Amino acid sequence: MIMRPGQQLLLPANPVFIWFSLITALALNMLLNMGLFGRAAWVPDLLAVVLVFWCVHQPLRIGVGTAFFFGLAMDVHQGALLGQHALSYTAMAFGAVAMHRRLLWFPVPAQSLQVLPLFVVASVLTLVIRLLAGGTFPGWNHLLAPLIEAMLWPVVTVMLLAPQRRAPNPDDNRPL
Repeated sequence: MIMRPGQQLLLPANPVFIWFSLITALALNMLLNMGLFGRAAWVPDLLAVVLVFWCVHQPLRIGVGTAFFFGLAMDVHQGALLGQHALSYTAMAFGAVAMHRRLLWFPVPAQSLQVLPLFVVASVLTLVIRLLAGGTFPGWNHLLAPLIEAMLWPVVTVMLLAPQRRAPNPDDNRPL
């Protein structure tokens, strides 16, 4: 793939780091759901942000199947309708894989605007499934979660790409 001018060359992503970041995001999601805020509708879904990140940056390793597995794990943890998060994560991962080549041409702040519709679609899918199953409407603050997730995109990008950064000025001791 042709790189953008000024874009830094990255080392290959370590599969252990990818899975560690996904499991850590799952654990943080579980802690956020049980913690101080409970199941507040505006709390961002950190696992969704990390899943979209890896679907964009490593679409051959992390894709729809991984998103489905983690969606089932979130359904079981929250006691939600089985498949509710699995469907929304799967749709979100499909969209991320479909747009990953185009998305990487944008700078990171513009990428957050590009992934915002993915987070909105996932949130709306979860809400529609909840309402069809007889749940209650959580309120309009439910629409804040995708906005917060999109604002977290640059932070997650910097954190998860940090191990892959190459040295800006290589020498004999640092050939990469």
